[in-house]
Amino acid sequence: LSFWHEEPKRNNYNKNELSQYYMVFSKKADYKDILDHLGVPLLNYHGVIGKQYNPIAISQWGLGNYNKWKNGKDEKYYDKFIISADWLVENLKKNSHGIYVWMHEFDFEYRDLLESPWYSGLAQGQGLSVLVRAYKETQNDAYLIVMKKILISFKTDVKDGGVNYKDNESNLWIEEYIVNPPTHILNGFIWGMWGLRDYYIYFNDKEIKKIFNKYSETISKNLGKYDLGYWSRYEISGTFLPMIASKFYHKLHICQLKIMFDLTKEKKYKYYSDKWENYLNNRFFNLIALFNKIIFKVFYY
Repeated sequence: LSFWHEEPKRNNYNKNELSQYYMVFSKKADYKDILDHLGVPLLNYHGVIGKQYNPIAISQWGLGNYNKWKNGKDEKYYDKFIISADWLVENLKKNSHGIYVWMHEFDFEYRDLLESPWYSGLAQGQGLSVLVRAYKETQNDAYLIVMKKILISFKTDVKDGGVNYKDNESNLWIEEYIVNPPTHILNGFIWGMWGLRDYYIYFNDKEIKKIFNKYSETISKNLGKYDLGYWSRYEISGTFLPMIASKFYHKLHICQLKIMFDLTKEKKYKYYSDKWENYLNNRFFNLIALFNKIIFKVFYY
């Protein structure tokens, strides 16, 4: 599962048009550990879960290959990118509410047990990022049809089968994991909303742009809740002990917020990315974060 922990790195994208993906994903693109007969990656969760398709991993693998191809690399990277897009088309399913989603076909323990099949706002957004680029390159209507179906999940509340959650203050959230009460995972929220940005940038869709802006308002208003004064939170789920981000996810938050500042010019993104980078460079804060992360795991996992 080292697939997930590539060093977070901002890519050379063009923010004014649909171009390369916002993060590099170079090592993810070169994943070769377990591939099916079509070349689609599977992840080995070991134990009773075993080898599984993960739509988030397949999307990140595809986006990494797209970046490499756009950087003038071999056509094999384009081929792998299209493999990821086609897998997403072929594996879209309706959930119990009739909303089209990408399912994870295995149980997964995240505080509450996510029982198979389960879906994710992160998966919806990153799949959208793959498909809008695949449509740009091929003009294949199969990709467009799926994108239209996926957008409905962002307009639908989690209680009705979507990935959108509206809190008591009318903030709109993308939920990475659909659990009750919601956990508001920061990295999954941001990755999810980038898919909407990709769609509205390419199609000049004003409705989707409004949804993206509403999500961005939610994050900027609530970033202070993720700040522990020495490190960042992974989520804000209301647990007595805060779920502290691992060092990897803390770095990911910094990278994502830098990109968000570039895309929106919202000053809070720069303020917290700079602040959290200072935390990262403080050895004492690193030790505090590690100690408190261990304590959290003892009590909650």
